[in-house]
Amino acid sequence: MIILSITKTLSGAEGPFELSLDLSLQPETLHTLFGRSGSGKTTTLRILAGLTQPDSGHIEVNGRVWLDSAAKINLPPQKRKVGFVFQDYALFPTMTIKENLLFAQKTKNEQKVNELLELTHLSVLHNRYPTKLSGGQQQRVALARAILREPDILLLDEPLSALDQSTRLRLQDEIMSFHKRFRLTTVLVSHDKQEVFKLSDRVTVIDRGRIIRTGSPLEVFLDRTTSNKFSFASTILSIRKVDCIYLAVIGAGNELVEVVLSRHDFETLKVGDEVLVASKAFNPLVIKL
Repeated sequence: MIILSITKTLSGAEGPFELSLDLSLQPETLHTLFGRSGSGKTTTLRILAGLTQPDSGHIEVNGRVWLDSAAKINLPPQKRKVGFVFQDYALFPTMTIKENLLFAQKTKNEQKVNELLELTHLSVLHNRYPTKLSGGQQQRVALARAILREPDILLLDEPLSALDQSTRLRLQDEIMSFHKRFRLTTVLVSHDKQEVFKLSDRVTVIDRGRIIRTGSPLEVFLDRTTSNKFSFASTILSIRKVDCIYLAVIGAGNELVEVVLSRHDFETLKVGDEVLVASKAFNPLVIKL
């Protein structure tokens, strides 16, 4: 069990705000932090890892206190069993792939490194340097390095956002496979709803430092209050009036969908709003999230 209760004042595009979270994460689950940029998601991962200090808080991991500001307990990053995978890979450019993996181990175990190289399909590339690898290959190295630390928590900060769609899909499968194989407790930050839905056991939506929704991916993204036959959550890209009809263009994966809005929707919704698009009795509904 991981218990997190933190506060920290942050600066955002709309001015200062307070990151204030209370979370409990069950062991061996994949829990995603979801929300717009600048809401405090990455800061939360950095606080868990000990890379950023909160104003106050308490972090307890599997019965061990990592942080307790009241008791003046604050374990340094090297004493927290965390595997951290960054968006930009953060590999050592002067080390080969195998050297990067060996460096992650406190007690060197070349057999385990070789096993991870096999699992990530990197064995034939083990003597190459990171600059000679594709983005997907570099992220596989970063993931393997994080797992080799045998972490209590695996932290994934938008690890696939810089990759093309086909590579993302393959690595999503690999992340899920590793998560289950090594029985990891994983915290993911992602803006990709399809990715979040596919990978997550639980989702917490954060807006300007506050939790506004939490639950399973179905509960968070596909609220069934509409009794709809189909639905998807996405973002409004444009709204316009054509004669007496109000139209909105909404992204749906790599496709665009145009839907008719009611007058009330036209007056209350705006470009950039997160919405649920659903059908009811063959009529489209657009509901702000």
